[in-house]
Parts: sequence; C-alpha cells; structure tokens
Amino acid sequence: MVSGEILGTLAAILTTVAFIPQVVQVWKTKQTKDISLGMFSLFSVGVFLWFLYGIVLMKWPMIIANGIVFILASIILGFKIKYK
Repeated sequence: MVSGEILGTLAAILTTVAFIPQVVQVWKTKQTKDISLGMFSLFSVGVFLWFLYGIVLMKWPMIIANGIVFILASIILGFKIKYK
C-alpha cells in the first residue's frame, strides 16, 4: 500500500510539472488572450492559500508544490496584465 506521504509527493510533482508547459507557452508567445484574468486571479489566491495551509500542517509536498505553482501562476498573471 502507498503511504500518504508518497501519494502526496507524487500528486505534488505531477500537478506542478503539468503547469510548466503553460508558463513556457505564454513566455514564448506573449499570448494571454485566452486566459481569464478573473479565473487565474482566483486560482492564484487559492494556490497561495493551499501553500499557507501546507505550512500550518508542515506538509512539505504541499508547501513546495504550491509555492512553485504560485510562482508559475504569478508569472502568467504578470504576462496577462502586461499584454492585456
């Protein structure tokens, strides 16, 4: 049986890595017209809250994954605002 820590770590790795192609695509093309500012803003706040929740629980997979995804989402938000 898979432990909760291993399961959490695998989920964190997969969801974080899955986000990278979107950041690379936006970075290369500077195209953000199909990205909703409202949705991405809410998503970013939600990821930041998950990051804080991970800190409260001291769950490193949650802290690291959500910290990285928050940074990546912030990059996309920055491009969305800049190239609106």
